[in-house]
Order: sequence, then structure tokens, then C-alpha cells
Amino acid sequence: MSMTPQAITDLVDRLYAAAGAGDWETANAMLADDFVAHESDALPMAGAYRGKTGLQDLFGKVMGMVDVVGLERTDLLVGTDSAIAVLEMRFADPALPPAQVCEMFRFRDGLCTEIKPYYYDPAPFVAAAAAKAETA
Repeated sequence: MSMTPQAITDLVDRLYAAAGAGDWETANAMLADDFVAHESDALPMAGAYRGKTGLQDLFGKVMGMVDVVGLERTDLLVGTDSAIAVLEMRFADPALPPAQVCEMFRFRDGLCTEIKPYYYDPAPFVAAAAAKAETA
């Protein structure tokens, strides 16, 4: 049975809130057992992050690479058992431009099965990772 657009919106917003707060028990409960997050080979965190802890594993890796001070969802386009979140990722260093990202979500049985981010330009993220590596 398909999720309603409101149920999808609520799940996406709750998932972002839980992950942002580090509440992995809540976040992982919203993920299917076969969940996968895919990151492009153009990014330093390239790969597939699988299972109930896949998002937590990816989040830990990303936050270890860059200093994110804000992730704003500016829009959410909802389909049938899918959604695309439009995001702006801001970094601690104000000299670094924000990364513009769209994340494609897929759902099944009320759970998230897949997240696939698309960066308009990966250069801001790569620059933020390089800047943090220099100060480490």
C-alpha cells in the first residue's frame, strides 16, 4: 500500500530531525532492513551504506569530513512511494559556499528503503572536506 504525500513528508522531516539530533534509535527505526544510501564516486564518501545502521554510518563519515552548521530543506517533491528533498548544506567556514543537494528517497511499507543524494556541484563539499583536513 502506498504512503500518502503527508505521510511521506512527515517521515522525511522526522528522519532529518532524528539524524540531525543524533537520535539514531529513532532514525534507524524509520529505515527498512534492506535500506541503502548511495554516494557518488565524485565525492570523498563514495559508496553504498547498507542496513538499519547505513544512514548512521554515512552520517558519521560525512560529519567527520566536513563541519556542517546547517542543513535546510527548502522543498520536498513527493511522488508515489518516493520524494526528492531540495537541500542547502552550510559549512562552518563562511568563506565556503554552501552545497546544493537533492536527495531522492524511496519508501516501502512505511519505511525508507533508499536515499540517493545528487549534488549540483560536488566542488563545495570537496572544498569543505579539504579545509577540515588542513586544520586536523
